[in-house]
Amino acid sequence: MSAEQTHARGYGISDTSKYTEFTVKEFKLKTPGPRDVTIAIEYCGVCGSDMHTVSGGWGPLKNDWVCPGHEIVGKVIAVGPEAADEFKIGSIAGVGAQVESCLECERCKGDNENYCPEQHDTYNDTNAAGDVLQGGYSTHIRADKRFVFNIPSAIAPQDAAPILCAGITVYSPLKRNGTGPGKLVGIVGMGGLGHFAVQFAKALGAQVVLFSHSPGKASDALRLGADKFIATGDKDFAKTAGFGAANKGREFDFILSCADSNAIPLDQFLPLLKVGGRMTTVGLPDQPFSIAGFAFAGNSAAFGGSHLGSKKEMLEMLDLAAEKNIKPIIHEVLPMSRAGDAIEGVAKNTVRYRYVLKQDLV
Repeated sequence: MSAEQTHARGYGISDTSKYTEFTVKEFKLKTPGPRDVTIAIEYCGVCGSDMHTVSGGWGPLKNDWVCPGHEIVGKVIAVGPEAADEFKIGSIAGVGAQVESCLECERCKGDNENYCPEQHDTYNDTNAAGDVLQGGYSTHIRADKRFVFNIPSAIAPQDAAPILCAGITVYSPLKRNGTGPGKLVGIVGMGGLGHFAVQFAKALGAQVVLFSHSPGKASDALRLGADKFIATGDKDFAKTAGFGAANKGREFDFILSCADSNAIPLDQFLPLLKVGGRMTTVGLPDQPFSIAGFAFAGNSAAFGGSHLGSKKEMLEMLDLAAEKNIKPIIHEVLPMSRAGDAIEGVAKNTVRYRYVLKQDLV
C-alpha cells in the first residue's frame, strides 16, 4: 500500500450488545497529507479502553461500525514529504490512542497536545476533515507525524505495542508529579496499567508501594520493582500499612490509581498524602466516583485525572523502556481474528496483564 492507496481492512463491532462478535470490513483511511505516515500493522495491544468502547460502557458507538485498537506497531510503508526527516520506509513505528490535534494552540505548542481541545482519538472518532477514524485491529493506519513514534530496536514490536497506551498513560502523570529519587509513590491496582506503573516509577528512582485487592499479585509486583505490597482487602489497610501522618509514618508524595473501579476507598488513600499531595486516576470506570468533600480537607489533598501523554513524553518513555528493559507481561499473543476472545478476557478480568493481537488479515 502506498500513500495514494486509500483503504484498509479490519475487525470491528457494530452492536455493543454483541461486543465480542467482530466482523471484517474494508474501510477508508484518512486522506493523506504531507505530514502523514502510513504503517502496515503487525501487532496491536488490547486495552481496557477497547472493551469499554465496544461494550458501550463509555456510551454509544459514534459510528455504525468501529474498529478498535490504539496500541499499534508495524512497518512504515509511506512517508509524507514533511515527515521524511523523522521516518523512513521499512522502519518500525507505532501509534497510540491519539492521532490528531490542532497543532496551533498554546497546549499543542507547549508539549500538551494530548490536552488539545480539538484532539481526535485513534478510533471511534471523526476528524475535522470528515474522515472516519478506525483503529489498529486492522491492516493499516495513517496518522500525522506528531502522533507516530519510532520504536527503539531494543524493544520487540509485540512488547512495544502495549507501551504506546498503557505505558504512556502511567508514565506521563508519574513524570509530571515529580516521581524520582527520594520520592514515595503509591500505585493502586496491579493490572494492565499498574504493572507498567510499578516499572516506570521504579525506573525513575522512586520508592514504590503497590496497593491491590488481589494478594496473589504480590509476587509479580515485587518482581517488577515494588518495594512493598499492601493488600487492600482489609478495611483498615491504610492504618495497618503504617503510612500517613495519622499513623506517624512516612507520607506519600504521589499516588497513582490504575484501578478500573469506582469503588476505590478514596477517603482512605487521600490521608496518606503529604500536605498538598495529589492522587491521580488513570483508571476510567464506567460508573462515577463518589467521595465526601471533607476527605480533601485534612491535608489539602487533590484528586484528579490524566490523559495519555505528549510526544516528548512518549519518546522519553520509549528510551527509558529500552534502557531499563521495561516491557509488558503478555498473557498471550493472539491472532487478530480472536479479538473477541481477548475483549472477553479483559471484560472478565482474567488477563494477566495484557493481550496482544498479531496481524492475520491480508
